[in-house]
Amino acid sequence: MILIAESGATKTDWCAVTQDGGTVNVKTAGMNLAVMPPEEVKKIILEAVASFGEADPSFGSGESVSEIHYYAAGLIAAPGERVPASALNLDAVLRDIFPAAVEIEYASDLLDAARAVCGHERGIAAILGTGSNSCFYDGVNIVKNVRSAGFILGDEGGGACLGKLFMADFLKGLVPGDIAEEFGRDFKVDYMTVVANVYRSAAPSKYLGSFAPWILGRYHRSEYIRNLVEGNFRSFMERCLNQYDIKNYPVGVVGGFGYANREILMKVGSQYGIRFSTVIPAPIEGLVKYHTSK
Repeated sequence: MILIAESGATKTDWCAVTQDGGTVNVKTAGMNLAVMPPEEVKKIILEAVASFGEADPSFGSGESVSEIHYYAAGLIAAPGERVPASALNLDAVLRDIFPAAVEIEYASDLLDAARAVCGHERGIAAILGTGSNSCFYDGVNIVKNVRSAGFILGDEGGGACLGKLFMADFLKGLVPGDIAEEFGRDFKVDYMTVVANVYRSAAPSKYLGSFAPWILGRYHRSEYIRNLVEGNFRSFMERCLNQYDIKNYPVGVVGGFGYANREILMKVGSQYGIRFSTVIPAPIEGLVKYHTSK
């Protein structure tokens, strides 16, 4: 049995692939490997094991798992390392719970996306969620990556960047009056509250990204919003995707934000000659196909 995990700060998506190709999916809390103690990591994994056992008795207590692939942001091993330093505690827990696993792989969310949309073929992959990222993938490895640089210096095309662009205009009085008045009624956005959430909170990108659905809900009735949304995607294409060989390779996109706005994304992309092979909200289905077709 193959076990695939996609872990973020807020949730972990798990998928068990049986020998006959069937799949069982469960969700647990996220795992921040940099700060979470091993006992908390183990508790979450045991919750996943229990959920799998309830859904499929053949899963047992994990003894049927022979292969594990764990994906998370920034999970990259240094040269010569089998396990990334941030995953050492996780590795010990996984080997304890799944003693029959002969292969345990740790990989980044970017490789996760590339495998999901490109499989074993060469291509360009992009993540468009709260943040953004992109790469050129040779069918095995990521061979080029235009750095995301985070929501302050980058993340063009993502939900947090859209929120940042809007909020910057709002605080400077550049948002059209009717939109600004409506926004002020719907959110507590006085200057000090915004500054505290952006510069002093633990999750500023999440805060800025939380405004994206509200902004997008006014896309069709506000020229200002249309220009803002399309400009956000345009920046991603000009500053990131144009640095890859877009003439010869299509772009596959993973992420809830990109998926929700796929029609706008494709419209803007056509202006740059960008072809999209697929736009999916989550990579798990593509990962199952990738790991079962090796």
